[in-house]
Amino acid sequence: MAQVQPVQGLTPDMVTRCELVAVRGVPLPSDTAELWGQIWGFQARPDDLLICTYPKAGTTWIQEIVDMIQQDGDPQKCCRAPIYERIPFLELCPPRPLPRGFEEAAAMPPPRTLKTHLPLELVPPSFWEQDCKVIYVARNPKDNAVSYFHFQRMNQSLPAPGRWDQYLQTFVAGGVPWGSWFDHVRAWWDARDEHRILYLFYEDIKQDLRGEIQKVGRFLGRELPEPVLETIVERTSFESMRENPMANYSTLPPFVFDHAVSPFMRKGTVGDWTTQFTVAQSEWFDAEWAQRMEGSDLRFCTRL
Repeated sequence: MAQVQPVQGLTPDMVTRCELVAVRGVPLPSDTAELWGQIWGFQARPDDLLICTYPKAGTTWIQEIVDMIQQDGDPQKCCRAPIYERIPFLELCPPRPLPRGFEEAAAMPPPRTLKTHLPLELVPPSFWEQDCKVIYVARNPKDNAVSYFHFQRMNQSLPAPGRWDQYLQTFVAGGVPWGSWFDHVRAWWDARDEHRILYLFYEDIKQDLRGEIQKVGRFLGRELPEPVLETIVERTSFESMRENPMANYSTLPPFVFDHAVSPFMRKGTVGDWTTQFTVAQSEWFDAEWAQRMEGSDLRFCTRL
């Protein structure tokens, strides 16, 4: 793990587990909700690229893939700063004197690549008005729930998750930060033909990293010569990223992300849910899935 570098202006007393506040029915961190007007009014540009995921669905993975493509596979350029500085998190609103995500984004020169976890209905309208490209990544809900549970354990700025059995109930009910997984993935899926949205699956990236990188490259209009593609494949493997301090969030102090509780990059597998769910929990979840996703043609791989 990389040596922790101090984040300028950030002290332990500034980091507390947040409350959730509903914004148009979606539970968001209270600091985000407090500044919602400024987030909603964010001005997108036509050449912006928006990366969107439900939390813990492969966000950092796709960010690193995109940055590597944009930097023509140059590892040094992709190590210019931690991933959270290279690609601003639009609705992140840390306490002052730290900049808000939308402020960092506004100060960036074009073309900008931005990150969000917002559900479709909460994305600032200027992104649609400017016809921006969006890359969305979805992950099967059982693995997503397990990963999110461990992330809330280690992320000292989000609500404590409690026991796993309690958390699973809250996850299915949509009471976790950024709301319902079901609503999130389904709304973005249904909108994929109305906007310039590339809808990807975590499991596909895991199974065919090379092919999915090529798909992203085509969406971005970037040629990927074989040597460049090989470098990107190597540098964006889970094993490589887990050891990369510019991608694994080890540069954040433990009073923000406590890797002793759970590493940010934990396993990166498909099917890890089988180690966490009981048989009864899995059967109950399957019944909830059938009810909540009725009528949708969205399908997920839960094992490889």
